[in-house]
Amino acid sequence: MEKFVEVLADKTALIARSRDLILEKIQTAISQRGQFTIALSGGGTPKPLYEALAAESLPWDKIHIFWGDERYVPPQHPDSNQLMARQAWLDRVDLPETHIHPMPTEADNPTADAQAHEAQLKAFFPEAQDFPAFDLILLGIGDDGHTASLFPHTEALEVRDRWVTIGNKDGQPRITFTIPLINHARCVLFLVAGASKQTALEHILAEEGDPLQYPARFIQPQGELYWLLDRAAGSVIEDR
Repeated sequence: MEKFVEVLADKTALIARSRDLILEKIQTAISQRGQFTIALSGGGTPKPLYEALAAESLPWDKIHIFWGDERYVPPQHPDSNQLMARQAWLDRVDLPETHIHPMPTEADNPTADAQAHEAQLKAFFPEAQDFPAFDLILLGIGDDGHTASLFPHTEALEVRDRWVTIGNKDGQPRITFTIPLINHARCVLFLVAGASKQTALEHILAEEGDPLQYPARFIQPQGELYWLLDRAAGSVIEDR
């Protein structure tokens, strides 16, 4: 694993750097493998990144969009990660609908939907032996140190034999990629903004710590790991 930690001046610089990095990864993946696969994150931090990518002229027919996790709500619900990404990016470009692969959330059965999405992924990545290798998985962290829907001291942290599982946020189910699936990515990119993330970052990036308490510590991909932080979040790292 190659690990990079960068502290940018502010959120505008954070978004610009992440956009440039993603554009670089798109070019490399298409050149080497003929397509680019990315799993998106939700939350407020990546929204301006999606808006920036929507302004780019890209080979949309060679790009496939997935999600690393999803709240268990209908696709048109205001809390849906899919809805946010569509409004900010996907519905604003000429991306084939067949290249958008959302997590299903409408069976009224999270376990069944998680299994259905895993089957969809296995159909898309038929060459995968144990886990697929996404070109890029975009992640954030919560103030509690969770990432995707991998929350502290929850059962999802123990799953090693599935691609997709059920996350639990205060008793509310979510669908999420598993730790080993994320760790098979060619590149994982964390975007972190805001002073409220400082405590979690200290524990996540420390040499030693408890990943059950700060689950983002579990993310150690086989490829590259980028932590891009704005100064409000990253000042705690600069001061170490």
